Amino acid sequence: MARGRFISVEGGEGAGKSTNIEGVRARLHAAGLRVVVTREPGGTPLAEEIRQLLLAPRDEGVCEDTELLLVFAARMQHVERVIKPALARGDWVISDRFTDATIAYQGAGRRMGVERIQALRRLLLGDFAPDLTLLLDVPVDSGMQRLAGRGAPDRFEMEGREFFERVRAAYLQLAAAEPARFRVIDAAQELPAVQAAVAQAVEGFLAQGTTP
Repeated sequence: MARGRFISVEGGEGAGKSTNIEGVRARLHAAGLRVVVTREPGGTPLAEEIRQLLLAPRDEGVCEDTELLLVFAARMQHVERVIKPALARGDWVISDRFTDATIAYQGAGRRMGVERIQALRRLLLGDFAPDLTLLLDVPVDSGMQRLAGRGAPDRFEMEGREFFERVRAAYLQLAAAEPARFRVIDAAQELPAVQAAVAQAVEGFLAQGTTP
């Protein structure tokens, strides 16, 4: 049985990941592929509990290393219990965020250092990475405007503009460093144009063949 493929969808706040993930799922289904849609942090009952710990606003200050280790704890549970078994079955996996998000949010946003995150990634995950990453790029001001009215913000959404500018810059640097894996989508466009760009990226990936 051929191994499935792993697609991650990344982007800052308000980039429209959820809407476009559904479009990717529908296109893969139309191609006759079995698809698992999941998210980070989360994806398993234990990882979802860790997600709640990470996102909930709290009076107690969260140590940066605590946040980082919780993120990777959730990720390892997710990888070993959901992603790898699905790929081994021949399913395709779409994940709302993966390790690139940690590099962008903790490494750059929190200023913990990108190389530090990369070292932890190599230690825990080795060379395991998405086969394709769709980066939905939107200017920070536009993304924050889209968040307005969505309800109470989580602990990350409460961060300021400079934090999200660092996150966006880190994502774009990652994409520039790995052009074979990343497809950068201008998510500031109207939704039909964004969806068309995402569809084109997925079609191009499918055209490359379904074997790793």
